Amino acid sequence: MNLEKLENTIGVNFKNKDLLLQALTHRSYLNENPKFHLDHNERLEFLGDAVLELAVTEYLYRNYPNPEGELTSWRASLVNSKMLASIGAKLEINDMLLLSKGEAKDSGRARQYIITNAVEAIIGAAYLDQGYEVAADLIKRFILPELNDIIEKKLHKDAKSLLQELAQEKVNITPAYKVLKEWGPDHDRNFSVGVFLNEEIAGEGEGRSKQEAQQSAAEKALKNKGWN
Repeated sequence: MNLEKLENTIGVNFKNKDLLLQALTHRSYLNENPKFHLDHNERLEFLGDAVLELAVTEYLYRNYPNPEGELTSWRASLVNSKMLASIGAKLEINDMLLLSKGEAKDSGRARQYIITNAVEAIIGAAYLDQGYEVAADLIKRFILPELNDIIEKKLHKDAKSLLQELAQEKVNITPAYKVLKEWGPDHDRNFSVGVFLNEEIAGEGEGRSKQEAQQSAAEKALKNKGWN
């Protein structure tokens, strides 16, 4: 694996290369390679998620006088899985992931979550290797530039709230959400949720939490109804 290429891409030269390699190591890889000298990336992901939220929150607080609710919406749009998967694609992380043979064949939604987790793990690895300032600078260069687009295109608007507002306005119905399916181990649960307008299923979405799946379902419903 050419870690140097990724280091050049993200502009961070790791002192401990194993931290970066671990950030790219999915749990499934260890199932097939139990003698691999590193752990998987879930603990780094946990750390990176916290660093990411702090860095984004600090930036918004220092640069925008907007109300808390608006800043919260902007932050959510910057750190959600869809955004981070997009950042990961730009960094070409997909080609560097250590995966099981089965996971390597999957190119669907599950892969997007793996890429998202790897982005957070890389942030966590950068924090451990060189401290908060370097990790925050990484976030500033690759994630925060997306903020202008979020604000200009109003991408931060909550899909569930918007769907409820429009559904009540247009058809006088309050949307109802129902879990259609759930799968995966407890540490990596996935949910499929449908949003209903009376008996009609207006949209279906998936996510790693019921809330995320509901948001995805609401987005699909807005698109399906032509209300977006």
